Amino acid sequence: MTTRVRLPFRHATRSARPRPPREPPRPPGEPPPTPPEQPTPWQRWLLPMLIATMFLLLIGPALFSPPAQQRATYSDLMSKVNAGQVSSVSIDDKGGVQGKLTDGRSFTSQIPTALGNTQLAQRLEAKHVQITATRSGGSWSSLLLSLLPLFIIFGLFLWLGRHGQQSLASGIGGFGRSKAKIIEAERPTTRFTDVAGYDGVKQEISEMVDFLRDPGRYSAAGAKPPRGVIMVGPPGTGKTLLARAVAGEAEVAFLSVTGSAFVEMFVGVGASRVRDMFDNARKRAPSIIFIDEIDAIGGKRGGIGMGGHEEREQTLNQLLAEMDGFDQGSGIVVLAATNRPESLDAALLRPGRFDRQVTVPLPNQSERAAILSVHAMGKRLAPDVDLDVIARGTPGFSGADLANLANEGAINAVRAGRTVIDANDLDQARDRVLLGRREASNALLPDERHAVAVHESGHALLAALCEHADPVAKVTILPAGVALGVTEQLPEAERHLYSEAYLIDLLTVRLGGRAAELVVFGQGSTGAANDLAGATQIAGRMVREFGLSPALGPVGYGSTTPHGLGEAPEETPLRLPYSEHTQELIDAEVASLLRHAEQRATGLLDAHRGALDRLAATLLEDETVDGDVVVKVLRNHPPADGSARRAAGRAVPARHLSEK
Repeated sequence: MTTRVRLPFRHATRSARPRPPREPPRPPGEPPPTPPEQPTPWQRWLLPMLIATMFLLLIGPALFSPPAQQRATYSDLMSKVNAGQVSSVSIDDKGGVQGKLTDGRSFTSQIPTALGNTQLAQRLEAKHVQITATRSGGSWSSLLLSLLPLFIIFGLFLWLGRHGQQSLASGIGGFGRSKAKIIEAERPTTRFTDVAGYDGVKQEISEMVDFLRDPGRYSAAGAKPPRGVIMVGPPGTGKTLLARAVAGEAEVAFLSVTGSAFVEMFVGVGASRVRDMFDNARKRAPSIIFIDEIDAIGGKRGGIGMGGHEEREQTLNQLLAEMDGFDQGSGIVVLAATNRPESLDAALLRPGRFDRQVTVPLPNQSERAAILSVHAMGKRLAPDVDLDVIARGTPGFSGADLANLANEGAINAVRAGRTVIDANDLDQARDRVLLGRREASNALLPDERHAVAVHESGHALLAALCEHADPVAKVTILPAGVALGVTEQLPEAERHLYSEAYLIDLLTVRLGGRAAELVVFGQGSTGAANDLAGATQIAGRMVREFGLSPALGPVGYGSTTPHGLGEAPEETPLRLPYSEHTQELIDAEVASLLRHAEQRATGLLDAHRGALDRLAATLLEDETVDGDVVVKVLRNHPPADGSARRAAGRAVPARHLSEK
């Protein structure tokens, strides 16, 4: 069981509208590009002929060899000679015997030369056997097989000399060449109009487009164009799409590469690839170099395991030198993207390299609606589908999440045998994205279904009773993913600041399920584990970061890792920025906040016991109800004389909790 409190964020996405390719204008007097050199006919057949020759040399002797002969031991040979069954023999200088019997069959044998036996020749002469002496020697096939490795090595070096790198310093076999994907000026078809929302971000990077289109305009005014722009934002917010839109708007060459493409096991290869990439950009200037996930090579230097001769540090040093060294008028702009700006080296972010840092946040409600309209193109939507309502119900979704939501809705429609997507399909798709697939086989026992209904009723009633809490959208006791039941709350508007009263109500709603179990059953259960973990996390941030505790005062121990409200930091520091005594005070304040929230939740539900029982019974019958049903139950079951007001009045601000 869990309570979903989705908080607002912001974002962007793309549209795949094909555009006709544009041929870049060629300056007058410039000769047309030379077509690539075509191989001659003998060059085309050279490799197949070499493969066929190797096949014949290796497999031919086995295919055309004579049938296997009978192998006879030396004792058998002497017996056959004494019996007069041998007509002729051929003996080589190593004791190998090849003979023919009187019946025409052939045989082979071996004379043990170490015994020094001289009776064999006398017996052969006595039996009138024809004797032939031969000298062992290699055949042409064996000679060619012995020389074949030399031919292969010589051919390999010859091929590398003609088609490989011009020098070994650049790396054998092309190791030192850049792996950047070069997209010429006529290729990028994405424009800023294909990116939904993000008007501020597009305006921020539009100056880069103006510089690439008309660099003389900036030089005439004495302004220096930006050398590099780095885009920072959560995953799935369309940073790569914005980079392609910049290339499409500027109509210049676009070199795209990932940060991991520079990292190799050979020392110096990464630096060589950086040099080669900038050389290619200079040849195609004006151009844009886009490095995705630049934190793979731009991490801070001097850490553990980062020596002066380490490959990644050499690659970073070469990147810093190239960005600071190329000509201002060369028409090269470096564009990078990362979702971990705190891990980048300070020398990489200084002015003169990456002059601007553009934040690409998660989309707000209006931007989510625009993104959904883009992903709805090509899909048949029912009249009851309102994209604004869906955007309001998806706070914190990125563009990738919204694309997945639209696709899951289409899959639900196909599963139902329809080609039109209705509102229910998108609602189910949202639940699947948030919670996971509903497991129909995960049937609960009757007592468990009652406990889940009581638990979720507590969440829903407190969300409706608390003044600053987000309204209830839906309550269900159908298991989905790891949750046995869910109470969904949707904010009425985008929030950017959270007041102390809102946080206290948030804690009260989080502990509403456990409070309902205490009121109805007199004891808690394991179903509140996720609620307790989330409430403890929020209370801890209220005390440590937001300064809402009189015991600590206006002191904030903020996390170095950016994260949203209720989300855990990605990393835990090895050394806390405060003492053990301060930690004891923090623990006491967190426990006091949670205890107060539980007491308030228990008092409100005890005062509205009739509404709690009625809502739980409705959930047992219908399994899923919307927020209007919760409000209706509260209206039909008023509290006792002033008890609700007294319970609600216990919501004392957090700053008074520790006063004595």
